[in-house]
Amino acid sequence: MKRSLLPAALLLPLVLLASACSSPSSADTGSDGSGALVLDVGDQKGGSEAVLRAAGELDDLPYRITWSTFTSGPPLLEAVNAEAVDIGSVGNTPPVFAAGADSKITVVAATHGDSAGEAILVAEDSPLRGPRDLKGRTVAVAQGSSAHFQLIASLKRVGLSLADIKVSLLQPADALAAFTSGKVDAWAVWDPYTSQVLASGKARVLADGRGVVNGLGFQVAAPSALADKEKAAAIGDFIERLRRAQDWVFEHPDAWAKVWAKETGLPYDVALAAVKRSNGTRIPVAIDKEAIASEQEIADAFAQLKLIPRPFDFGDYVDTRFNKTLPPSTTLARSYGKDTSR
Repeated sequence: MKRSLLPAALLLPLVLLASACSSPSSADTGSDGSGALVLDVGDQKGGSEAVLRAAGELDDLPYRITWSTFTSGPPLLEAVNAEAVDIGSVGNTPPVFAAGADSKITVVAATHGDSAGEAILVAEDSPLRGPRDLKGRTVAVAQGSSAHFQLIASLKRVGLSLADIKVSLLQPADALAAFTSGKVDAWAVWDPYTSQVLASGKARVLADGRGVVNGLGFQVAAPSALADKEKAAAIGDFIERLRRAQDWVFEHPDAWAKVWAKETGLPYDVALAAVKRSNGTRIPVAIDKEAIASEQEIADAFAQLKLIPRPFDFGDYVDTRFNKTLPPSTTLARSYGKDTSR
């Protein structure tokens, strides 16, 4: 295996992106001392705060937001469970792991997008040509991430399971190091990591999530915040602002890519590729029976593999009050005429 797939200068922004750490909440009482309502929001680098600011949706807020940054969905939901965060954005799998551990979480909003950014990556010169070739190989993946289920589903399609491969459970920064040094044969990951690694020209997609995973993402809130009338109203307003910001991204993909590049340290061409591949395709959708059933399949799969402590009903962790007149969860993702080059 190659000792290095990507030049150090290219890796630095991605390592910085992956190493963002959570910051503590500064508003345990829900106010900032002046009586103004404070909403504690969990985020990932270049996530909700960046898109809301770019779209002008943080102007004239009737409440204050305290932002906490996390490396991925699972630690963000740990903060939701601990009531350190009121709401945050995650992929389709972290809520399953959190609910399976009986965490105090409630799914309150959903988006649907293209799953091309959910990918299993290998070195450009790897002999592996499809998921079936992963048998006996070592694959890095973040436990409880959306990529975790994408890996399971991709293997299942070709008659394999996690027992047929060697799983290396690593968060993105460590997985990146393992992948670039050749210590693992493949890396199951999501955008923008997918787009940045592909931009080097020294890695390629072995399989992506299209037709394999449901393409859903969620806003997940703390039940205690939803039980507070004022905070619940703020959460509803926050969700509406995010929906408008996603519409802005759809209408201004180039402008959003410039903002995202600045926020994350990604090169502009990489940011634009990630926007076109997945980030900019997202559509706000209802958390309907189809979405719940799709998530139940993920929950049942992880319970059967004993990767979560217990089976459960995903619908018990859903609050549909913010659905309004949104389209169904099966609505096709937006497209910008995606660049499918790998």
